[in-house]
Amino acid sequence: MSEATPRAPEAADRPPEGPVHPRPPTPLPPARKARELPKRLLSAAILIPTVVYVITLGGIAYLATVIVIILLGQREIYALIEDKGAHPLVGFGLAAGAALPVVAFVGTEYHATILMTVTLLAVMVLQLRKAQITEALASISGTFFGVFYVGWLLSHAIVLRDFHKAVTARFGAGVTERLGIAVDAGIFLMLFTLTIVILCDAGAYFAGRAYGKRKLAPKISPGKSVEGAIGGVLVGTVGGLAAKGVFEVFWPELSHFLGWIAAAVLGVLISVVSILGDLIESLLKRDARVKDAGKLLPGMGGMLDRIDSNLLGIPVMYYLLLCYVFIEVANS
Repeated sequence: MSEATPRAPEAADRPPEGPVHPRPPTPLPPARKARELPKRLLSAAILIPTVVYVITLGGIAYLATVIVIILLGQREIYALIEDKGAHPLVGFGLAAGAALPVVAFVGTEYHATILMTVTLLAVMVLQLRKAQITEALASISGTFFGVFYVGWLLSHAIVLRDFHKAVTARFGAGVTERLGIAVDAGIFLMLFTLTIVILCDAGAYFAGRAYGKRKLAPKISPGKSVEGAIGGVLVGTVGGLAAKGVFEVFWPELSHFLGWIAAAVLGVLISVVSILGDLIESLLKRDARVKDAGKLLPGMGGMLDRIDSNLLGIPVMYYLLLCYVFIEVANS
């Protein structure tokens, strides 16, 4: 018998009229076998240097990379929504998702938030043109959720990479000079964040396999354990501090403004948030009755399976850093 995950019928097989009734989730197939690990390591060996290079490069190349990742992730989330019987406005959603990082690039996250408001209004107006009014709520909700969950959250990768610009826009150029926030400090901040997220995921995986006994969220992701989560937080925090240590040795001008205590606190918080981000995507996949959001990356699943923790980790890091700057300014 094939081990492939059963998927819901195609849209053409569903009746053209009638309200959307979400189908209940069904048990997932068995967890990945250990033989998947070499594939995951190979994919990581290719992806990680590429991501580091693009982050360091910045500019249009970085923006284009974020847009591609958003579009791939959005298409996967819309596939999950369609599997539940809804009909999101995929084309419009993808266009809005791609526009968000562009707006954040030329402006700030505030302008991207304004675009989100316009997007929601536009989705509601466009729904008036659809023949099937019985699925309006599902279509509007699904379309907007795809834009928010992937497009808006990941657009914070732009403003975090351009953190100097974001601080200057909010607090003035004098603040960046006084706190020692370099123009390219965003390179450190993005790599610091990704290091925490990636190592938290790895730490949770290996600690869970070695010591996992108590289930963390058995109804959502039976394979995750409390012990694994603790291991993930510890490894993620230590990894973040190690990343800061490397920058302090080789590029101290990029990382010096962030103190060691603040880096440790951020390491713990982002590790916890990354675990929550992973659980949220697991919840969506379980409801859609699939194990992976896609098959883009060998041994890793789809794009959503790789960025799920970052979707929460990156924006939370950005706003925590803004709070950190605000506190530093208030105390100076």
